[in-house]
Amino acid sequence: MNDYQLISLELAVVLLAIGVLLADLWMSATQRKRLGYVAAAGVGAVLIASFLVDFPDFGFAFGKMYAMDPLAMFFKRFFLVAAIIVLLLAVDFSDRVKAGATELYVIILFALVGMMFCASANDFVLMFAALETITVSFYVLTSFMRNRLQSLEAGVKYLILGALSTGFTVFGIALVFGTANTMNFEKLMIAAPDLLGNHLFLLGLLFVLSGLGFKIAAFPFQSWAPDVYQGSPAPVTAFLAVGSKAAGFVLLLRLLFGGVPSVAAEWKDLLVYLAAFTILYGNLCAIPQRSLKRLLGYSSIANAGYLLIGVAAVSKVGVTAVLFYLVGYLFTVLAAFTVISVVTRHTESDDIGAFAGLGRRSPLLAAGLTFAMVSLAGIPPLVGFFGKFMLLKAAIEGGAKFTGYYCLVGVAVFGVVVSLYYYFGVIRAMFWSREPADLSPIPVPGTMKLTLGVCMAAMLVLGVYWKPVLDSATEAVAVFTRLR
Repeated sequence: MNDYQLISLELAVVLLAIGVLLADLWMSATQRKRLGYVAAAGVGAVLIASFLVDFPDFGFAFGKMYAMDPLAMFFKRFFLVAAIIVLLLAVDFSDRVKAGATELYVIILFALVGMMFCASANDFVLMFAALETITVSFYVLTSFMRNRLQSLEAGVKYLILGALSTGFTVFGIALVFGTANTMNFEKLMIAAPDLLGNHLFLLGLLFVLSGLGFKIAAFPFQSWAPDVYQGSPAPVTAFLAVGSKAAGFVLLLRLLFGGVPSVAAEWKDLLVYLAAFTILYGNLCAIPQRSLKRLLGYSSIANAGYLLIGVAAVSKVGVTAVLFYLVGYLFTVLAAFTVISVVTRHTESDDIGAFAGLGRRSPLLAAGLTFAMVSLAGIPPLVGFFGKFMLLKAAIEGGAKFTGYYCLVGVAVFGVVVSLYYYFGVIRAMFWSREPADLSPIPVPGTMKLTLGVCMAAMLVLGVYWKPVLDSATEAVAVFTRLR
């Protein structure tokens, strides 16, 4: 395959975005809602093509800047599935957008393109370009509800802190390039062992990791998450929580284990501390929250900490656990935001009190949000339990060589116990709160029923029959040959 054939999935999404944007010119305002379904169907076609087209197991394009391997394909399919569900959410949300519903679909597609390029980034240049494609898209998406002060505030905060993280990333890349004389991850892997004593090289990597820490909302780069989650439109928050976080993690994995595995092995202590503080901060700060979207923002921080356990383990088992956990997290978070999107249409509030009596107003929505909270809490038989189990197992296996892992497991278990309080607080509000003022039924559109049904089924099925996804994750992780 030539270079352009290897990036055919990304090109297909770009063409789809341009096609949707041009179609908007010839359609009336009442017909434009259909473009969201067209965009979702087009992304679905790209997802199907990813299985039908015979891509090479290992291929490179554009001077080895772009890598096509099992890890890249795993994450491309992950992002495509996420985008389909988010676009369906955006269609249901579109009538609340005063103007520019088509632009909402198109910017989501361009953010998707950036995420897909992140999955294949094998060079700092492509990594930075892909990250900025995602970040600039979300600058617009987070403030898309221009008539709402909260949305504008979320956009400004994300813009300022995003620009700061970009500065850290660029400065770090400059230091790494200046000391290693390469931006390619494969060449960097060869040069890194000789640079372990070079403080400028290590400082550069630390700056790059700081920029990625912003993307995954890890401590101490997490301050933006609660405000942005609360102020952004529900479909945007869902895509930010799932897509942007996964993009940050795939780049973190490629850099640490594909670019500087020798440095990653030396930084176990740092990764353990990052994971522990991120778990504690996210869970403890979530306790007093009344806004469900804000609560999920802190939950996202805590879940970044759980995912960092797999990274800190510096093993194939740990990285496999990260990939599996992300898949479960995808369906769990999208289920939660599907319910939030439908309920806030009728209540105009994401306060937990607004969900009081939901068990009687809409049993389907209540069941979907219950599934999401139980899975996030890590209760069997849903997928969240098995995901957390795998991450803790990876840390425990490494405890014989580094006792810090046992402390990290203790912190993680404490975090899980704390999370039971606020997750089950949401369930209590839905089923056992005082008599709510409004018990009128909440109608659920057909697409939202389909979306919620798929997410609930995935949470349950992956919790009891995880082998296909686990095998796919294991195959994807095999690209990191230096991991034990």
